[in-house]
Amino acid sequence: MTLNTENILFIGSVLVFVSILAGKTSFRLGIPTLILFLVVGMLAGSEGIGRISFDNPGIAQFIGVFALCFILFSGGFETDWTAVKPVFGQALTLSIFGVLLTAGILGLFIWWVTDFTLYEAFLLGSIVSSTDAAAVFSILRSKNLALKGHIRPTLEFESGSNDPMAYILTIVFISLIQNAESSTSSMIFMFFRQMIIGGICGFLFGIAGKYINNRIRLDYEGLHPVLIISIMLLTYSITTAVSGNGFLAVYLAALYLGN
Repeated sequence: MTLNTENILFIGSVLVFVSILAGKTSFRLGIPTLILFLVVGMLAGSEGIGRISFDNPGIAQFIGVFALCFILFSGGFETDWTAVKPVFGQALTLSIFGVLLTAGILGLFIWWVTDFTLYEAFLLGSIVSSTDAAAVFSILRSKNLALKGHIRPTLEFESGSNDPMAYILTIVFISLIQNAESSTSSMIFMFFRQMIIGGICGFLFGIAGKYINNRIRLDYEGLHPVLIISIMLLTYSITTAVSGNGFLAVYLAALYLGN
């Protein structure tokens, strides 16, 4: 099949339609919706019954970044700061050291059982070390789980704030694989630079977004969500352009705007 505009729209709409129907079934079976979404994608791929061949890292990265921005923004926007504030320290510690510990243990295991180099093993560990924010938000909010104490806000904040950590670790090990002579000090500097600039930009864009949204009088109320989306994309792109972590900035800006 030739992938022209019409075919891409047809295939995309069919996959979305089937995924939504599968998601409806998942609630009855008690299965997370994302698992069925993944199954639909695997069946549609080159090794499945759909035989759709897709091999374009650039487009895949663009779609992934775009989707993750929406996921983190939605999670931050709907997070209740009054519930998160008492567990902020524990959640932040879990999101940082939990990712480091998971990446380290898994990386060492992969290095031990495979022929990968140490850096390659740690890269694989870093890629899968963070909690899937979309899965956590979906399960906690759709199942109405009665979790004791502050477990729920801790999990929500941790799942939204650990993606930047895993992202930075992934970038660090890619840099080390491409240039083994990279110094440890430069990697540590890059880590703190990304986190600090990302945090500052997220807070500033949150303040600016609140001011703009409240001051600009739009003729149609339906344009306000579009305005917020543009602020979200500006937050990510500008923060990334100044060497900060765009994902962290998006989450913090949404957390500020939502509260």
